[in-house]
Amino acid sequence: MFYTFAHTLTTGDISTAKKEIEMPLTEGVIHQVDVLFQDGCDHKAHVQIYRGNQQLWPTNRGASIVGNATVVSFRDFVEVDSGESRLHAFVWGDGVITAVDVIINIGLLPKAILQPFSLAELLRAVQQS
Repeated sequence: MFYTFAHTLTTGDISTAKKEIEMPLTEGVIHQVDVLFQDGCDHKAHVQIYRGNQQLWPTNRGASIVGNATVVSFRDFVEVDSGESRLHAFVWGDGVITAVDVIINIGLLPKAILQPFSLAELLRAVQQS
């Protein structure tokens, strides 16, 4: 499954008044994150993605993902339980850029992929490697 969340920046979306985007997901494992910056963002549109009070991406706290006419795409594996299935993003600009879109895509796999190997399956996998 892929979830898509979009926001069109306005001049009011600035660092002291960041736009918060709620991103409800189902239970599963996040395996892919894409942040699309429309042409015109000029590396002045910023995105941070959180679960609760914990900044997930970018990993270095306080930093933000930026871009222009590009997709910042990465793989990560984050388990999402039903009780913590709401992520949120903060999006802001420099107060000058306006009417440009930032789109966040999140790929989610079912939790079944986390099923542990049986001992026999694990031994077979080790022997084949």
